Amino acid sequence: MADLDDLRSRWLRALRGATDDSRHPDPAGHRDPAGHPDPGLAGQPDPVRYADVLLERWQEPQRRYHTLAHLTAVLDHVDVLAEYADDPDLVRLAAWFHDAVYAPDRSENEERSARLAERALPEAGVSGAGTAEVARLVRLTVSHDPAPGDRNGEVLCDADLAILAAPPAAYAAYTAEVREEYHFVPNDAFRAGRSAVLRQLLDLPGLFRTPYGRAEWEPTARYNLTAELEMLSTAGDPAP
Repeated sequence: MADLDDLRSRWLRALRGATDDSRHPDPAGHRDPAGHPDPGLAGQPDPVRYADVLLERWQEPQRRYHTLAHLTAVLDHVDVLAEYADDPDLVRLAAWFHDAVYAPDRSENEERSARLAERALPEAGVSGAGTAEVARLVRLTVSHDPAPGDRNGEVLCDADLAILAAPPAAYAAYTAEVREEYHFVPNDAFRAGRSAVLRQLLDLPGLFRTPYGRAEWEPTARYNLTAELEMLSTAGDPAP
C-alpha cells in the first residue's frame, strides 16, 4: 500500500526544489509587491492540492500496473540516479506527470499528460523554462530514447524502465498487470503488439543510458525481455 502522506511530502520537496529562484531564474522577472523576486510557492495555490489531484489520477480503476506503486518505484529510481541528472527535481516532477493521464485504449496518453503538466505547473509556481522541460521529459517516455547528453531524459527513462530488470517474480507480476490493463485486447493481438514493443526495446543500442543503469540493470532487463518475447512467440503455437 502506497504511503500517501509520504508521496505528498515528496511532491512538495520536488516542487520547492523546482521553484528555487537561485537554480531556476524566471526570465520574466516576476516580483512580489515589495519588489523582491517572487520566492516560488509564496502566493501560489496550495501545492498539496496538486499532489492530491495527481494521486487521485494514479488511483483510477482502469490501472493495474500504472498505479501508485509504479509512481513510487519511479520516484525511488530517480533518487538512485539523481547524481546523473542536470535537474533532479524537474525529473521528479516529470515522474509525477508521466502517466498521470492513462487510458489503455488511447494512444496519446503521454501527450495528454504533458499538456496537463503545462497547465498545472505554472499555476504551482514553476517557471516557463521548468514547465517546458517537464513536458519535454513526459513526451520522451513515448520512445524512451533520449538523445546523447540529455541527462534529465536519461534519468527519467532509466527510472521508468527499471521494472524491466526486476527479479523473476516481480517481472512476472508486472507483465500480468500490463495484460490486465489491456484485457479488452484479444490474445493474438496482444501477443503481436507486446512482442513488437519488446523487439523495439531490444533493438535499442542500450536499454539504459546512465552508468548505473547500464551496470546494474541492463543484463537482467535484456534477459527478462528476451525470455518474455520467447514465451509470447510460443504461446500461440498448437500443442504437439
